[in-house]
Amino acid sequence: MSNQKSISEIKKCPRQFVLAINDTLNVVSGKWKLPIIASLLYGKKRFKDIQDNIEKITPRMLSKELKELELNGVVERTVYDSRPIRIEYTLTESGEKILSVLDAMVEWGMDHRKVTML
Repeated sequence: MSNQKSISEIKKCPRQFVLAINDTLNVVSGKWKLPIIASLLYGKKRFKDIQDNIEKITPRMLSKELKELELNGVVERTVYDSRPIRIEYTLTESGEKILSVLDAMVEWGMDHRKVTML
């Protein structure tokens, strides 16, 4: 049996439920993290490829956000020993699990737009 509580167990305790949501928000909050993750859902990318996918993100901000996502175990950075040095970013297994969260957000957003645009 897993050491982690099941979602149904957590939902029984408002404190644990809120804590789990805060944990998620601490990892993905901010203007740029979800777009970065969404870009990497389509496979490994180099820094410039990610920057090209996300309109108006500065190189400094992208670098900062990638480092935070890497520290949180969502993104993996691979440095290849080549000339010039090549660095690629990819989602970790944990990062790939965010797809179901993003799918739910997209579905909710589309439904909400229908309701509010009447």
